[in-house]
Amino acid sequence: MAASSGPAGVSGAGPSGFAFDSGLEIKTRSVEQTLLPLVSQITTLINHKDNTKKSDKTLQAIQRVGQAVNLAVGRFVKVGEAIANENWDLKEEINIACIEAKQAGETIAALTDISSLNHPESDGQIMIFTDKTGVIKAARLLLSSVTKVLLLADRVVIKQIITSRNKVLATMERLEKVNSFQEFVQIFSQFGNEMVEFAHLTGDRQNDLKDEKKKAKMAAARAVLEKCTMMLLTASKTCLRHPNCESAHKNKEGVFNRMKVALDKVIEIVTDCKPGGETDISSVSIFTGIKEFKMNIEALRENLYFQSKESLFATLEVILERTEDFTDSAYTSHERRERILELSTQARLELQQLLSVWIQSQSKKTKSIAEELELAVLKISHSLNELKKELHRTATQLAADLLKYHADHVVLKALKLTGVEGNLEGLAEYACKLSEQKEQLVEVCRLLRHISGTEPLEITCIHAEETFQVTGQQIISAAETLTLHPSSKIAKENLDVFCEAWESQIGDMSTLLREINDVFEGRRGEKYGYLSLPKPMNNANLKSLKPDKPDSEEQAKIAKLGLKLGLLTSDANCEIKKWEDQENDIVRNGRTMSSMAYSMYLFTRGEGPLKTSQDLIHQLEVFAEEGLKLASSVQVFSKQLKDDEKLILLLEINKLIPLCHQLQTVTKTPLQNQVFLKVDKCITKTRSMMAILVQLLSLCYKLLKKLQMENNSWVSVTNKDSMDGKT
Repeated sequence: MAASSGPAGVSGAGPSGFAFDSGLEIKTRSVEQTLLPLVSQITTLINHKDNTKKSDKTLQAIQRVGQAVNLAVGRFVKVGEAIANENWDLKEEINIACIEAKQAGETIAALTDISSLNHPESDGQIMIFTDKTGVIKAARLLLSSVTKVLLLADRVVIKQIITSRNKVLATMERLEKVNSFQEFVQIFSQFGNEMVEFAHLTGDRQNDLKDEKKKAKMAAARAVLEKCTMMLLTASKTCLRHPNCESAHKNKEGVFNRMKVALDKVIEIVTDCKPGGETDISSVSIFTGIKEFKMNIEALRENLYFQSKESLFATLEVILERTEDFTDSAYTSHERRERILELSTQARLELQQLLSVWIQSQSKKTKSIAEELELAVLKISHSLNELKKELHRTATQLAADLLKYHADHVVLKALKLTGVEGNLEGLAEYACKLSEQKEQLVEVCRLLRHISGTEPLEITCIHAEETFQVTGQQIISAAETLTLHPSSKIAKENLDVFCEAWESQIGDMSTLLREINDVFEGRRGEKYGYLSLPKPMNNANLKSLKPDKPDSEEQAKIAKLGLKLGLLTSDANCEIKKWEDQENDIVRNGRTMSSMAYSMYLFTRGEGPLKTSQDLIHQLEVFAEEGLKLASSVQVFSKQLKDDEKLILLLEINKLIPLCHQLQTVTKTPLQNQVFLKVDKCITKTRSMMAILVQLLSLCYKLLKKLQMENNSWVSVTNKDSMDGKT
């Protein structure tokens, strides 16, 4: 029963989820806060030295612990009873558990109460606490009853999520059938409130989950719901405006279907059951298979009969069969394909050698055979590691090349243009190009899943694959609607929303690729909070911003600004990667600014390390200082340039420095109740600064390259003159 809240803006990204806080959420949080010191106190009491003679000081300490336990139980029982009163179907069970807890607490207090004893004094010492068995029995009863209450409260939370999901589904059905704008606005308002509630409940649940795989699945499902809510709004409005347009209806149906699947996925995770007893085989990857296979062969060192020969052969064949996803891909180069096939053949030969030595070692238990077995295990492990490296290089290089090639979103821009021009021929051409791009991205996501390295990242790859698959089709249907109705503002807005979702997923894929590389190189463990996964909002955001509750227009504005800021950080990171010298001052300043801007983008979604508006303000102050440092670094670099090149850089610096000072001024303005106005101004300034950063990084890189070429040319000419002189 954790205390976090829902995802960033399932009802419209960012600070849109500010309103809801469940009563049960507060109560269950209180249960845990009460329980923790309670367990500690019981442990102290039971573990006390088994000695019946106590000094007066020790006696008083034991009595204080007993009283503290009883008080904590009293608070716990009140919380449990409050939960029971709100849930009549579980009231009797919760009340029985609460009565047991209360009795146990009172028993512990009575057994440690010195005032109730007639204690004869002997040698200045007191006889007490002889009934340690009674205290242990009472403590066991107490912990048992507390566990019952927590389990029952967990059932209440699951029931709340299911009820909330059912309400959302019912309202969605009404939205699907609506025929008028007025009716749609009323129902969508109700739908928004219900989605906020569902977001908070599922956010808490996501935070509670201990299984990293389930947590990643929940995050993926909630991300779908978050993005689809805005799509549902524009797709439905387009359908109402153009009721006879087939592509508009197809577009709308796609959004509703995806949201329904995501809602069902949440319930599967919460209830821990799959419809029709399905088994989850989608997450089995090559790297996971190799990891398990290596564990099996390494176990042979300790137990020669741990596995059968057939089982090991079958396991390796399954792994190598999956490498066909790489070798059969049209995007894998001939050299890499040949290398993967070569390493696969080598792995088979190494396994045959291992099995030969293994069979010998079962009959001959000599030192030399043991050494041969060890060598055979090391050889096949090495072969598999080499195969992993080659697969990783293949997938990450393909992904990096593809992301770089599609970074400017030429096809999306062309689709928008053909739409407003009503150009059906152009639509067919660019729809075909987008379908090709979609297939490329889907295939690369499939390859990345194989080499992702952790279950959460595998889930994220699957989520990315599904998103590209679905969103690609929806962009084409939205573009078709606009092409048929080129003067329609709502059709244009609808296409923009789907294109933004595509661009956002491209940005998320860049982050995913970076995280996969980090895991492969050992820079991150499985417990790391992956940036590519959405996180629950923190209640601190809600509290700090409550006085100035935003309306839907403000929410949408901040979310949109945040999204653009996120895209600019991706642009900046792409520019930074071009630099060979990653320790260059300009690069270091740029990297720091990009990282801080990304944290601010996450804040607009209610995620990330910045939890309150004060955290954001502090980050902005540091960001402004870093901007001034960047300006200083660029000025130093400009001294090496010719006058006309220096002037170009100085013009950009002169745009950046005033923005830094303006941002510092805004951050020092008192908050009062103007939080959203202040956040809006700050994010706008930050966005402008990031746009200049991207421009400066690109410009400085080009000028540096030019400078290096001129220097190399000068050195070459000097060397030639020197040689001529010697001649």
